[in-house]
Amino acid sequence: MEIKIGVRSVHRELVVETDLSAEQVEEELGKAITTERGVFGITDSKGRRVLVPISSLGFIEIGEDEPRTVGFGGTL
Repeated sequence: MEIKIGVRSVHRELVVETDLSAEQVEEELGKAITTERGVFGITDSKGRRVLVPISSLGFIEIGEDEPRTVGFGGTL
């Protein structure tokens, strides 16, 4: 699943591919908002960890759970 993270005062968004579901991403965001540490953290599909302080978070866009087909092999 693709997640786009907007960070305040940064012109480009972070794009993260993760194996988590949309519900799991929302749960992680909820935990980060309610805890005193105030850091949203997510692990991408290659095992790298992305950390964004909640105070710098602009937005999070959660993509589709189901990957789209690429090329001419899609069915109609």
